[in-house]
Amino acid sequence: MAGQAVVEVNDTTFEQEVLQSDQPVLVDFWAAWCGPCKALAPTVDEIAVEYNGRLKVAKMDVDRNQATPMRYGIRGIPALLLFKGGKVADQIVGYVPKDTIAKSITRVIE
Repeated sequence: MAGQAVVEVNDTTFEQEVLQSDQPVLVDFWAAWCGPCKALAPTVDEIAVEYNGRLKVAKMDVDRNQATPMRYGIRGIPALLLFKGGKVADQIVGYVPKDTIAKSITRVIE
């Protein structure tokens, strides 16, 4: 479900790929059965390409991984969490337009 510029993460790889990343990371928490998640996927892929080199983009399937979503209090999906320096810098829940996500990213990576 992830595009070429998007990294699939799971409970095991989350620490290394996200929390220990040198770059800010946008994590898309999603599920295969979630309509708004599918609608948001192309936008997440576009963002991964546009911000390549400045932002890492990752996806996590909440049905296959329960520990990480629970740890960050993910109750509704899609949920986008922006991490910087191993901490949550911003959070967007639900389907939102691309410019809303871009504004959030700009605040975090500037």
